Amino acid sequence: MGLAELIEDVVKVKSNSRVRKLVEKRVEEFIKMKEADENKWFEELVFCILTANSSAKIGLKAIEKLKKEKALLEGPIEKVEEVLRKVGHRYAKKRAEYIILARKLIPGLKRRIISIKGINNKRMWLVQNVMGIGMKEASHFLRNVGYFDVAIIDRHILKILSGYDIIDKTFNKRTLTIKRYLKIENILKKIAKSVDLKPGILDLYLWYMSTGKVLK
Repeated sequence: MGLAELIEDVVKVKSNSRVRKLVEKRVEEFIKMKEADENKWFEELVFCILTANSSAKIGLKAIEKLKKEKALLEGPIEKVEEVLRKVGHRYAKKRAEYIILARKLIPGLKRRIISIKGINNKRMWLVQNVMGIGMKEASHFLRNVGYFDVAIIDRHILKILSGYDIIDKTFNKRTLTIKRYLKIENILKKIAKSVDLKPGILDLYLWYMSTGKVLK
């Protein structure tokens, strides 16, 4: 197993018309998000905050409940925490704090990110200015609002890379520092280039290979 074998398997999955249609549909949604308003970008940011050390499924469930209870854009921290507990989020108290703090960024959030030159600078601004956002979450957010030149490195991606002996299996248990994140991202960029995909779109195929699903 190695890089060549993974590239070969990605090509096979990419050639599956059913999977490709699922990926293309998701990519279209991300492209549309780039034109969405400030509140939709904030919603996407909160989704990425909620998926950290949790799951996309819980994140989606929490977002829908927060919107239904009118606790996403307004309302006290107690209400936000209550909603997160109802959907079973493991870190309801801390994530509620992060959401309240993130609300302060709503006026001008989209304009600010668009104005920053370079995808890496956009990502670092998010890491440095949004509580609860690390490299993975910042990359996830940027991909979901239409920037595809970043890799979303979560446990599923690490498992695939270690399973193909591309990275050491201990990476699954080690903290992903910025340096380590960028090192693995460079590997994923190499794979993406080999199969004629952007890193953020390659992620969808790798996620499918790991989970059988194409989530956002």
